[in-house]
Amino acid sequence: MDVEGEDLSHSALAERLAPGEVHVFRGCDLTGADLRGADLGGARFESCVLETADFRKADLDGAVFSGGGGMGVRFDDADLVDASFTDVDLASARFGGALLSDVTFTGCRMIGASLTASRGTGFKVGKSNLTMANLGGCSLRGELIEGVRFDDADLSGCDFTGATFSDSRLRGAKLLRTVFAKADLRGADLGEPDDAKLRALAGAIVNPAQAAAILAARGITVL
Repeated sequence: MDVEGEDLSHSALAERLAPGEVHVFRGCDLTGADLRGADLGGARFESCVLETADFRKADLDGAVFSGGGGMGVRFDDADLVDASFTDVDLASARFGGALLSDVTFTGCRMIGASLTASRGTGFKVGKSNLTMANLGGCSLRGELIEGVRFDDADLSGCDFTGATFSDSRLRGAKLLRTVFAKADLRGADLGEPDDAKLRALAGAIVNPAQAAAILAARGITVL
């Protein structure tokens, strides 16, 4: 199926998609579309409206999403191995139980998105806004995290071991049992260092200004 500019809002599309084909949607309105369990391996979604679209349990291996998007897209329990999202609005999107191995998010608006309980070996994220997102338990071990806002995000239980942060923010982030061992945080805005944050930063690499702020939070003045 190769569709351009069609209004497919609130349509039940899963049964209309022939298995084994590569489906392409360009500039389509998929608001509230039902794509649950659909065979969408390698599919392309270019500048499509995805408001509340339902991709639960869909096969989206290698799918490409570029531009477009919308609030409240559902990817729960979907297979998203090697999928890519570029400049997509994924605000309040849900990825619970989704397989996210080698997924990339670049330039995405992911305010309030939930990736907690997702599965897989990890994903990549860059130049994206994850303010108030929930990443509880996700692994970003060894990743380069560039231009990402985690302000007020829930990063509880996340593993950032060996990750490198560049031009990124962690202001107000919840860091309960978060691991930053050997992570390079010199390029991150850590915000105010409270007790939970100080515990999470054990083993991390910080710059002199960050170290001074951490010591000041402990009541220690460096002259």
